[in-house]
Amino acid sequence: MPLNRRTFLGRSAAAGAGAAVAGTVGATPAAAQGNASGHGHGRPPKRYSFTVMGTTDLHGNVFNWDYFTDKEFDDKNHNDVGLAKISTLVDQVRQEKGRRNTLLIDAGDTIQGTQLSYYYAKVDPITARRGPVHPMAQAMNAIGYDAAALGNHEFNYGIPVLRKFEEQCDFPLLGANALDAKTLRPAFRPYSMHRLRTPCGRDVKVAVLGLTNPGIAIWDKANVSGKMVFPGLEEQAAKWVPKLRSMGADVVIVSAHSGSSGTSSYGDQLPYIENAAALVAEQVPGIDAILVGHAHTEIAEYKVANKETGKQVVLSEPLKWGQRLTLFDFELVWQKGRWSVEKVGAQVLNSNTAAEDPRIVRLLEDEHKKVVAYVNQIIGTSTAAMTTAAAPWKDEPIIDLISHVQAETVKAALAGGQYAALPVLSQASCFSRTASIPQGQVTIREAAALYPFENTLEARLLTGAQLKDYLEYSARYYVQTAAGTPVDTAKLTNADSIPDYNYDAVYGVTYEIDIAKPSGSRIVNLSFDGKPVDPAAQFVLAVNNYRASGGGAFPHVAKAQQLWANSDEIRNTIIQWAQAKGTIDPAAFASVGWKLTRDGVPVF
Repeated sequence: MPLNRRTFLGRSAAAGAGAAVAGTVGATPAAAQGNASGHGHGRPPKRYSFTVMGTTDLHGNVFNWDYFTDKEFDDKNHNDVGLAKISTLVDQVRQEKGRRNTLLIDAGDTIQGTQLSYYYAKVDPITARRGPVHPMAQAMNAIGYDAAALGNHEFNYGIPVLRKFEEQCDFPLLGANALDAKTLRPAFRPYSMHRLRTPCGRDVKVAVLGLTNPGIAIWDKANVSGKMVFPGLEEQAAKWVPKLRSMGADVVIVSAHSGSSGTSSYGDQLPYIENAAALVAEQVPGIDAILVGHAHTEIAEYKVANKETGKQVVLSEPLKWGQRLTLFDFELVWQKGRWSVEKVGAQVLNSNTAAEDPRIVRLLEDEHKKVVAYVNQIIGTSTAAMTTAAAPWKDEPIIDLISHVQAETVKAALAGGQYAALPVLSQASCFSRTASIPQGQVTIREAAALYPFENTLEARLLTGAQLKDYLEYSARYYVQTAAGTPVDTAKLTNADSIPDYNYDAVYGVTYEIDIAKPSGSRIVNLSFDGKPVDPAAQFVLAVNNYRASGGGAFPHVAKAQQLWANSDEIRNTIIQWAQAKGTIDPAAFASVGWKLTRDGVPVF
């Protein structure tokens, strides 16, 4: 349940001693009690409390602003976003707990996701000679982060951009399972060690172990292949946690860019689990808490029993984009000459209860204005309004626009070569149900909202039989709905929690999806050029690099022959296409290529 500041302060136990990332600092005596030995003369043992705050999946959000709509961010739950609001919450916690009794960490996916982060990676890149400091580095430095794990999206812009961002941060980027491909040694710092001073007895040593996602090897293959490898979280945690304990860590926290569900979106392409945080807690003894990331879900507190020790490990995942701040509250007791964790609890604070920190607003006001001006540049004119609102269940012109641009781009690239005569098909997904192209002038932000990811374009060779398998796999997205029963679009999609971005419509063929039938036997009347698709026929599929690399575990495409690949983002390809055409006319590209049916009767 979201907490406002009043209820948060009321529930929080005042802790009072001092903490520092390095070195020693003063302490407030109220944080501990008891004599130097912790026992004797009937006195209770001494105790110490501290708090670790955590964020994750910030995705380039500094301000409570949506650059795609050019207005303040809002959603149906009235969440707010951004580090400026997180900064206010952090200050409140530090004031209540004592600055030196707190740490602040992050679980990754920091430098991709908004046009603010895109601008400083591509338009005015931080890697340029005398280039700017990344806004996320500026904000996180000012707020005072102590450590951050690497997310998979950190690698989207290539390793040079990531290394420059790392250099600009005043805190370490951690990735114990991001290894140099040749030496198999850590390519980033595996952990950070933080010393918290207590009023009596020795300092508390808190280790933060950073783990990132093995899927990077698939999703950003072009950027990391031959340079880095990403083994499983469990095996690397099992290697590092004992080392941290042997180094004197009293508390071990894992910051893991990995969800807790135990599932993977890349199938059997890697022998590792994508969302492995709960498995790490269960399999690796010696961990006290895990800050969870990657899954974009909210988990205030989730306890997992370690199989070997029976000890409860506390997991917490704050909601994405700075919508929540996790608090891990640790209570330690001095026993047998050392500090032991007696209790751990977790909760989340809602950033919509906080005002933006004016210090962060002033710090990055100029960068914000530059990006707002950039995204509002006009790139063309549309003859009709288009929206993605119904795109998850209808073939909509706005999704056809993406596929048409991709198909045209691939056709031009293959022209004059041995595959020029093959038909070019194109896949596209509905990334956002709120994207739209207005009638009249179209801006960069409106085109960019169609494609918020930094995916690039490839061409892969598929057979008709493989194409049908691909479409059957995609059609799992729909909940089986018997003929004649009412259809509720709110309950029709996302079967088995498949996200919208893992439902592909294919442009260039016609087909029906019979949602009355079970998954795996839904594709009906698959045709090309008015004739049934020959299972042996060859097609070129224009496909994004995420899908081509195995993202979503779609069949065949990852192993299919690559005919061509481009390094420019699909988003930019769409923008450049619109600029070259001047006019976006749906009549030139829109068609109803697919539809949902039940026993041959259209659903819509």
